[in-house]
Amino acid sequence: MSTHSIEPHSHHEGASHDGHDHGSYKSYITGFVLSVILTAIPFALVMTGGLESRALTAVIVIAFAVVQILVHMVYFLHMNSRSDEGWTMMSMIFTVVVVVIMLAGSLWVMYHLNTNMMPQMDHNQMQGFGS
Repeated sequence: MSTHSIEPHSHHEGASHDGHDHGSYKSYITGFVLSVILTAIPFALVMTGGLESRALTAVIVIAFAVVQILVHMVYFLHMNSRSDEGWTMMSMIFTVVVVVIMLAGSLWVMYHLNTNMMPQMDHNQMQGFGS
């Protein structure tokens, strides 16, 4: 009887001290630093106007956002290949589907708002109103 009660206890101690399942202080700090870097670079790129092409800037910002999602999933949500019964893969697929829907929907809405709601103004006609 005594070995039966000791065995699960020792199993839980090993799982909680390896730092892989629940995260460690170092992994949280690493995730935080990566998140700050992955936010600061696109922010600086947009604020300084570093690239001439707006499309290329948008693609770079989206790429950094996708990488940041992966960093959050690994370092904060502790999603790895060793999770129980495939739930990690299901969560990953669900996250990817939701992100694709959100990005595609946001870009679609912004494009149509820009083309349908913003009237094209003739600057020559606007100068005539001021005089």
